[in-house]
Amino acid sequence: MLIYIIAYDITCNKRRHKTANILKGYGRRVQYSVFECVLPPAKYRELQQRLKLHLNFAEDNVRFYPLSQHTATSIEAWGISLQIAPALSSIVI
Repeated sequence: MLIYIIAYDITCNKRRHKTANILKGYGRRVQYSVFECVLPPAKYRELQQRLKLHLNFAEDNVRFYPLSQHTATSIEAWGISLQIAPALSSIVI
């Protein structure tokens, strides 16, 4: 499993809310438009497929940043942020 940082900038309120709701099922919101998701490859592909159905590629911007285990150990969180997302033990529906 890898940690994925997923950030988005979506112009339409309906698409933005749908994107956030989908991402909530796969990880944890750490900032308004940023999620941390700990996912195996199959769940990561599933997430991307679900998001594709709701985006307008001419207007929206979604970025996926995979972090290796080595890189993930170097993450720093300052201020009121939560700890880094733990590995998932449940199944996302």
